[in-house]
This record gives sequence, C-alpha cells and structure tokens, in this order.
Amino acid sequence: MFDKPTLVRQDATPERRTHSLLRHPVFALMGLRPILGQHTDAEDAALREWATGRSRLVEIGVAEGASAVTLRGAMSPEGSLWLIDPFHLSRVQRLNAMKRLAHRAVNAINNGRVVWINKFSFEAVKAWVDQIDFLFLDGDHSETEVQRDWDDWHQYVIPGGVVAFHDAAIFQGGWPQPNWGPVRVVDRLFRSRTLSGWRIVHEVDSLVVVQRS
Repeated sequence: MFDKPTLVRQDATPERRTHSLLRHPVFALMGLRPILGQHTDAEDAALREWATGRSRLVEIGVAEGASAVTLRGAMSPEGSLWLIDPFHLSRVQRLNAMKRLAHRAVNAINNGRVVWINKFSFEAVKAWVDQIDFLFLDGDHSETEVQRDWDDWHQYVIPGGVVAFHDAAIFQGGWPQPNWGPVRVVDRLFRSRTLSGWRIVHEVDSLVVVQRS
C-alpha cells in the first residue's frame, strides 16, 4: 500500500503522469496508485512549515487528503484538525471512493485529533465557534465562493494565525490564470490595497499565505 502522497501537476515526472492517468480515486483504493495531491512539492513544504506546532487547524476542500496528511503530520500533538468537505462529486455516494480514500490516508497519521465535517463550508460555519490558528482555503474556486469562504471564516483566525490560499498566484510554468477566483480574491484583498490587520508573509508557486497581526 502507498502511504506517501504523490503530488501531480503540469510539470509532473513521467512516473507521476502514469499515476495521473489513473485519476479516479477508486484506483488508489485498489492500491494501483498513491493518493494524488493537487499541490506542488514546494507548496507542500510551505504548508508543513506554517502548520508546524499549530493547534487549531481548518482545511476547506479535502479531496483525496494529500494536504490534510501534511497538516496532520505537522501540527501539535495536542492539536485539532477540522477537515471540511461535502464529498458530493461521487456518482455513487454509497461507495464515495474519494471520501473513503481521504479518511484512510489521514487516519494513517497518528498525531493530534481530526474532526471530519461532511458539509459545504458555508453550512459548516453556521455552527462554528472555535478559534483558528491555521486556515487552508482550497474549496470551491469560483470567485464568489472564495470570497465567501474568506468572509465567513477569517474572523475566527487569531492574531499570529495564518490563512493559506491555494491556486491564488500566477507563476512561471504554472496553471492559475488571471481570471481564477483565488487569484482575483487575493489580488483584491492583499495586492490592490492593504487590508488592515493582514499581510502576505509567504508565496510559493500558487500558494499565498497571509497572517493576522
């Protein structure tokens, strides 16, 4: 069984392209490929860096669980990681290979506590009361929904806490386009003007990390 996520992007190696041909998560459940991450190795390293020692982490948009594996491995042993995803894209909900795959991958990491929230982020926030020190926004990439995730969730981030936006920056050889939702929201909030109390502290590939002062 594969236990390390393979991170597949446009610059993937031939080995990774082979895995990408078997993209349906059922192939990973069958042991024919490892889980596929939607972020680069450099982005993975940045997520690990900013999640290290954090105790109240939230990820919106889990997919196969590659980034959640990184976050759980890096966070404080006494910490909690909330994973929010409705896993609604499966045509066979009873099987829901992506959900099963994500649970298996994340549960294989023995560190901290994980809470699964099988809802859309705009539904999950209605009952939310906890403080957050690491928030990863990687859900619906439409501009409206990225903005809504920011509006709904950033108020819970404590001073010194961070929000990481994925697919939010254009870089050489990369995939994001200027009209992508995360790119537009980050540009509007943190580049076109200075949002009081927040600043960009890290950028690598498509990942943009902002911190609350």
